[in-house]
Amino acid sequence: MFSRWARRPLTSLLARLPSQCEVCRAWPSRRVCDACVARFAPPADRCGSCALAVPQGVVRCGECMGDPPPLDACLAACDYAWPWPECIAQFKFRGEAGWAGPLSTLMRSVPWVEPALENCDTVLPMPMAPARLRERGFNQALELARRLAPAKTDATLLLRTRDTPAQIGLARAERLRNLRGAFAVEPLRASQLQGRRVVLVDDVMTTGASLFSAAAALRLAGAAHITAVVLARTAAPH
Repeated sequence: MFSRWARRPLTSLLARLPSQCEVCRAWPSRRVCDACVARFAPPADRCGSCALAVPQGVVRCGECMGDPPPLDACLAACDYAWPWPECIAQFKFRGEAGWAGPLSTLMRSVPWVEPALENCDTVLPMPMAPARLRERGFNQALELARRLAPAKTDATLLLRTRDTPAQIGLARAERLRNLRGAFAVEPLRASQLQGRRVVLVDDVMTTGASLFSAAAALRLAGAAHITAVVLARTAAPH
């Protein structure tokens, strides 16, 4: 009996243990219970190009109508509002990589995410600058991507070529200037993107400048269709 259990991966066994909801403290539960997901991540009308919340019936926000980003679609699981900032902080800054499981499940529950993952050729996490990666110890976007589509995730095709100054407080246009040339496709593998459908994964989207800059590099390499899938979208204006 013991040997049968011993052969199972420890992570698989731990995933089956009862837990407490980090939001409402319900027990036993998953890390974020269904009731809290329904309450704090309800379906919302969003701009199809940047996932900003928009009034019902609006397909594109005014900014994206005037200056279309290099994305064919953009999907977000929730607003960057309580309790998600605290959950994401635990994930990103406190080394709790176990959050990747429940947060990716939340992302997968968004309408059109499953079809995007099924129909794409590759899933690319937003890359981090080497110094930031060493500081944090892992790339949160990669952890999410691996759980969304492990067989399609490629962590080395899209590269971060340089770090950029702090983006806090900058408008989208200023951020885009900061990020010009910050992303590139691995030169020896660029042909793998020709005519391909790509899903680009990130955790938090603020103005969209980083995702747009990365998508522009993918488009330059020949990507035919790019969908961004993010966990949380801020309500900050463009």
